[in-house]
Amino acid sequence: MGDFKSLERFSVFGAMGLLTLVSLGLLFLNIWFLLPAAVFSALFALGIYDLIQARHSVLRNYPVIGHMRFLFEGIRPEIRQYLIESDQDEEPFSRDARSIVYQRAKGAEDKRPFGTRKRVYDAGYAWLTHSVRPKHLEDSDFRVTIGNKDCAQPYDASLYNISAMSFGALSSNAILALNTGAKMGGFAHDTGEGGISRYHRQGGGDLIYEIGSGYFGCRAEDGSFDPEGFARQAADPQIKLIEVKLSQGAKPGHGGVLPASKITPEIAEARGIPMGQDCNSPASHSAFSTPLEMMEFLGLLREKSGGKPVGFKLCIGHRREFMCMVKAMLETGIVPDFIVVDGKEGGTGAAPLEFANHVGMPLIDGLSFVHNTLRGTGLRDQVKIGAAGKLITAFDIARAFSLGADWANSARGFMFAIGCIQAQACHTNHCPVGVATQDALRARALDPDNKSRRVARFHKNTMKALAEMAGAAGLDDPRDFKPFHFMQRDASGEMITGHEAHPELPIDCIVRGEEVAGAYLERWNRAAADDFGPPSH
Repeated sequence: MGDFKSLERFSVFGAMGLLTLVSLGLLFLNIWFLLPAAVFSALFALGIYDLIQARHSVLRNYPVIGHMRFLFEGIRPEIRQYLIESDQDEEPFSRDARSIVYQRAKGAEDKRPFGTRKRVYDAGYAWLTHSVRPKHLEDSDFRVTIGNKDCAQPYDASLYNISAMSFGALSSNAILALNTGAKMGGFAHDTGEGGISRYHRQGGGDLIYEIGSGYFGCRAEDGSFDPEGFARQAADPQIKLIEVKLSQGAKPGHGGVLPASKITPEIAEARGIPMGQDCNSPASHSAFSTPLEMMEFLGLLREKSGGKPVGFKLCIGHRREFMCMVKAMLETGIVPDFIVVDGKEGGTGAAPLEFANHVGMPLIDGLSFVHNTLRGTGLRDQVKIGAAGKLITAFDIARAFSLGADWANSARGFMFAIGCIQAQACHTNHCPVGVATQDALRARALDPDNKSRRVARFHKNTMKALAEMAGAAGLDDPRDFKPFHFMQRDASGEMITGHEAHPELPIDCIVRGEEVAGAYLERWNRAAADDFGPPSH
């Protein structure tokens, strides 16, 4: 049941009903009360329609008054320049990204008149170098096979999938809409670390089962990892990939506690935790503490899952620590099937402000580092790399491919597709569109049937846009993008190529000790397979 804060949003709708009755009751005094009665009854009827329609979540949660939002959207072009020139640096990006997603999710026209709204001479501005011999790509259902020689059940993944968002952080209807959309579109849905809920299973879409430090869904009573519980979970054919979460872009190195008051029976069921007790997600894993133990843990997951693709996700922090993991891969011979690099600019919900702004490495830098480390150690052909962190547009995805990604994940983009308006109320349980809430009354506003179709359309139209961008560069496949296909402005305003900004290391140069490895070699020499060591750069 919703609390008073949840119910007060219906006050305008209720007032229209009350005023309708009052006006009708006063008709016997004066016939002119018919006019306000007509106005109030029309608004009350509009509110009833708002409650039963399935297209707009805002109107279902805010009948009558919610129309004010669409009024402001209608005059937005008049105030756009003011917003762009304001000191809210994030606002132009967020608005443009939401606009692209909404249009593609609805299957609407996504063209814009009067050229770019970006400042093309600003430092950091990036662009794609197109070809005078572009190609037209008919098929935009691009796939990548995830699974190396030790994988018994490789998975052909779409190049664009739903990034990790847990049930509990998102509502039941949001999870159901996302997963049903993934099923419709033939792409994968990362569960997040909150376990696999009944709504993931109901949707029937391919799942990436994320295992965090809380081991939800494969958790022993004391909170440790349960191998046999994991084996039972991983046997589900709906699960295609197993992903161990080391850190996430929004709050790397930060654990969390889900208070007992917020644990519902459905959350407890998905996570495998008791009701009435706080649920702790430690900052680090208890199943391993060294790089070698970590690889052994990945090997155990591969064995217990029947040979499904196994990998891990992290936001790069101490670069030497990642090199410790790579050394452990070489020493044990246990090489993950994939690594997902999360950028610190990612994150869809609440995170401590200092973490969101200043902890962790941005995606472009982390992705380039992981790609080059694997190239320099001769492992790149065995490990597929996923990328996540504000990858919403086809340009975002194409640029990630140029820096070494084999596929891309998005949380924010798919949240926009199901109606997120970035109200920034994710941590309050008062999400106005029913996406990030466990309030059943608010969650009701999100219609899974309608929004799942938007999810599938957004994916399909984004993949079409990606095909168009690859074709414009004269390529046959987005995975053929290389750093030299992109240029950007440096701090002085000069043009530099992607190869200058993010040079690729020669294969095996690190393990051979070649001078061209530069700073990579210095860190490699300090890395150890048996110990992550003290904090270091």
